[in-house]
Amino acid sequence: MNTKYDLIIVGAGALGTFHAYHAMQNGLKVALLEKDRAPISATVRNFGQVVPSGMDTKWQNYGRESLKIYNEIQSNFDISIRNNGSVYLASNNDEVRLIEELHQINKGNDYESVLLTKQQCLEKYEGLKDDYVKAGLFFPQEVTVEPRVMINRLLEYLINNKWLEFYNETKVVSCESKGDKVTVVTAKNKVFEASKVIICCGSEFKTLYPEVFEKSDIEVTKLQMMQTKPQGNYKLNGSILTGLSIRRYEAFYECPSFNEIKKNENPDSLEKKWGVHILFKQATDGSVIIGDSHEYADAANIDDLGFDLNMDIDEFMLAEAKKIFNLPTFEIQNRWFGIYSQCKNHDIFQHTIDNNIHIVTGIGGKGMTGSAGFSKENILKIFNKN
Repeated sequence: MNTKYDLIIVGAGALGTFHAYHAMQNGLKVALLEKDRAPISATVRNFGQVVPSGMDTKWQNYGRESLKIYNEIQSNFDISIRNNGSVYLASNNDEVRLIEELHQINKGNDYESVLLTKQQCLEKYEGLKDDYVKAGLFFPQEVTVEPRVMINRLLEYLINNKWLEFYNETKVVSCESKGDKVTVVTAKNKVFEASKVIICCGSEFKTLYPEVFEKSDIEVTKLQMMQTKPQGNYKLNGSILTGLSIRRYEAFYECPSFNEIKKNENPDSLEKKWGVHILFKQATDGSVIIGDSHEYADAANIDDLGFDLNMDIDEFMLAEAKKIFNLPTFEIQNRWFGIYSQCKNHDIFQHTIDNNIHIVTGIGGKGMTGSAGFSKENILKIFNKN
């Protein structure tokens, strides 16, 4: 029997690891259990864009808190944070109207944003096509990360500097609450005890509590992304979000003109069929990540999404990307898909069993931006420290 912990967390993706971080910040003894050698799912298969600007008001607040947390950690330990801002590029008058309205909303939220003229956009972003851009909205506080680097360095920091007890290749097969303690058993028959358990991994949720899982409103989303070869001396700073992002991101739902503009869209377009909005982000090696698409299925029917990459989607995204930027090369060196879970009717899935087992998952595409801030509040709530 292992030492009893204050908290056991199952799943070492961004959501689970930031819960561990905040628990330890509050003086709790924590064990973090990860079924794989290192996180391999949604946390490492995304752009690495931390964009509170794209969130609704509730999650923008979590995202802004996340920015503070990322920067604080980065000041002590390099987890790949780059403060290079985010921009939304409007391609027509409707999109210009939306970014102007979002700019006003963010003034009211006291969140810094800067409207850019067409000429300012062209001067700031090399290779941006004159016939695409009409104006831009820039968020200077936002950051980018290298997803496949960040989570592993964050774990390294917590293990070496905060004394996190991290157990990888540890699959949980049982989690039972009795009185004031929870007993966790692994596939290798290792037993852990804690006052509370937080399950942040969808696969363990499905295995441990199938009846709760089947009644949940969780769906899964498959996203395709690709990465060019390094672009030489070319620099593309920050997160680049384009007109299709303006028409998709939740922040713009709060704009007065949003519903009227959405009514005029073609529901049969390929971008609607495949859930495409074009994003660009340059990695530290000079390559540019381009994407992405969205295909949906109920979590119980995840196999319906298949394991293939749809080349029609990739070719469509590349064609659209070439309408926006003249990159030195569009030669692709890597292609992949990520799958994340989200809720149909809620912004995140939360369910408590016997007071001491907390299932927290289904954060959707908000994970990289919102996990750090949300986890801070959730730890205080779970341990009644508010």
